[in-house]
Amino acid sequence: MSKSKQKKSAAREWIDALVFAVVAASLIRWLLLEPFTIPTASMERSLLVGDFLFVSKMHYGTRIPKTPIQMPLTHQKIWGTEIPSYSDAIQLPYYRLPGFADVERNDVVVFNFPTEFQYPNDLKTNYIKRAVGTPGDVVEIKNGDLFINSEPALKPEEMQYSYDVITNRPLNHEFFKDYDISQGSYSPFMDGSGYWVFTTDEIIERLKSSPVVTEVIKRIQNPGGEKGIFPEGLSTQWNRDQYGPLTVPGQGWTIEMTPDHVMRYGFTIEHYEGHEQVEIKGNELFIDGQKVDSYTFKQDYYFMMGDNRHDSLDSRYWGFVPEDHVVGKAWFLWLSLDKYESMFSKIRWSRIFKGIN
Repeated sequence: MSKSKQKKSAAREWIDALVFAVVAASLIRWLLLEPFTIPTASMERSLLVGDFLFVSKMHYGTRIPKTPIQMPLTHQKIWGTEIPSYSDAIQLPYYRLPGFADVERNDVVVFNFPTEFQYPNDLKTNYIKRAVGTPGDVVEIKNGDLFINSEPALKPEEMQYSYDVITNRPLNHEFFKDYDISQGSYSPFMDGSGYWVFTTDEIIERLKSSPVVTEVIKRIQNPGGEKGIFPEGLSTQWNRDQYGPLTVPGQGWTIEMTPDHVMRYGFTIEHYEGHEQVEIKGNELFIDGQKVDSYTFKQDYYFMMGDNRHDSLDSRYWGFVPEDHVVGKAWFLWLSLDKYESMFSKIRWSRIFKGIN
């Protein structure tokens, strides 16, 4: 007579359930959906600080992990420590499973921050911006307005700029709350004459009709260099509001390596095209010690901008996002919390399960 199967202990059942949950969550996070939190105001008001969203890996196709040796459900470091959560002893070539869409102009995209070179590509910090320029597009900004291929670009409904709002008396939070301006989106001038406000054009028009507002000035920079603008050293006239024209490179695009093109695209070729040795000497490009007279790009690139146009470090400052850095498409919100409120007022109920456009 066979022995009856020994019953698992309660501890063993808990361990089995935990292992199953970790494996299932890791597979879902890798293949299908990954949760993401909005930490900064660069996408306001389309996305708010405190929004929790799901990023679809399925839309553009799931990336095969480049760094496969990693603790499950971590990113860069083990929770609450400075200990790396991965080993880069094995680095796999880039490969993406088939998706059912390409990155399209105006998609809200999560990607790995390109210039964080101390980490492998797939473990760089996650950023979220709008893909305003796709391969082959010519990006240009005139007086703060974005143009793509010489045509006015589509403006997101909740796009923000910064303004000087001059008032005839001090204002309190309740005043700004009535105009749907959060505490983090305004600050008083030192001399008490008014406020620096980040908001939409629609709300600014409402503010102009207030009897306490005497003047509103949009903070548009005149032509003139701004520190940190990409590509470094190309022009002394480019800044956040006066930029380009600059063509977004794409796979198969061949350019002559003129001094101007070396300045515009040398950084991108050096850091993202997978060459062992790239040098820029003066106005010339060298790959593996050989001077390059023309170059054909190996992958697609994107120009990303935040919807909060005057409070966003984006492609205007650090350049193109390579296709192999794209994580997925921002899909929908599942929770939104306002850090300036308390208790149940913290929950922005109207944003729960809201789609992202």
